[in-house]
Amino acid sequence: MTATKVTLKDVAAHAGVSYQTVSKVLNGDMQVAPETMERIQAAVRELGYRPNRIARNMRAGRSFMIGYSWTQTEPGQVNHILDQFLSSMVREASAVGYYVLPFPFQEGSAQIDAYRDLIRSGNVDGFVLSSVNYNDPRIQFLLKQKFPFVAFGRSNPDWDFAWVDIDGAAGTRQAIEYLIGRGHRRIAILAWPEDSRVGNDRLQGYLDAMQAAQIGIEPGYVLRGEGTFDVGRAMTLHLLDLPSEQRPTAIMALNDTMAIGAMAAARERGLGIGTDLAIIGFDDAPMAQYLFPPLTSVRQPIAEAGHKCVELLVALVEGQPVAQKHVLLQPSLIIRASA
Repeated sequence: MTATKVTLKDVAAHAGVSYQTVSKVLNGDMQVAPETMERIQAAVRELGYRPNRIARNMRAGRSFMIGYSWTQTEPGQVNHILDQFLSSMVREASAVGYYVLPFPFQEGSAQIDAYRDLIRSGNVDGFVLSSVNYNDPRIQFLLKQKFPFVAFGRSNPDWDFAWVDIDGAAGTRQAIEYLIGRGHRRIAILAWPEDSRVGNDRLQGYLDAMQAAQIGIEPGYVLRGEGTFDVGRAMTLHLLDLPSEQRPTAIMALNDTMAIGAMAAARERGLGIGTDLAIIGFDDAPMAQYLFPPLTSVRQPIAEAGHKCVELLVALVEGQPVAQKHVLLQPSLIIRASA
């Protein structure tokens, strides 16, 4: 008897119980005596029984699939944070009997078409969204459809939906307070474009910390641009070319890639990183600890975020009570030699 041909009836006969008992026990719909459970489990192991997922899905009226799309990085670049996030989601989904169905993020109306098609086809039970921004059309669409989803990130404050997010303002505030505690007063920040919700959240932490310490922000100390190495390097070169009395002694970047660009600019100007110029990043990407000098950075609890997104979505899909619809996780500052 091969594993592909083993049926519930075979398992029942081997265990000496009824077909209905095996079906209900394996689906979690019945409690039986410990010795009966052991016989059923032994029969499953010995016969190599594998459940028919298609039949199970039809009975349950669900696909046990979670749809997930994200903004893909440019060729030759990586996004360590979203890669870690996807990995943690896959682990958590597998642990509770679900699978993650990734599909590419598209711009314009095409992105909504993909969500609409997956809903109509019944291929997914819910969605996890990432790269969430203001006025996100995916959130508007899914709210209108009343289809289960959880967002990794917040959007418009007046929209009511389930989300898991990381307190970016708290992370940046920790970093700036640390720099102030080290005696820095001329602190610049490499920020993101004004239409970035995540960027504005992180920037607010800088503004709050400087205001709380009653430190005025020099004109030109807040620079905005895409979060790339080249932009971080160019911004830092601009800051280091200021007159010596205006030049910042510390720079905070809103991601590690920009911070690495800042480190490159400091070397070009012959400055000691961590001595002449303190540099802090955000994300604590895996390579941060291996740089020279190692990069001080704000670490995000990404694995926990992926876990929470799946946990919350499964509860919504299965109609379970949700204790906390909004989950805000706290980051932590990892201090290394660059600051």
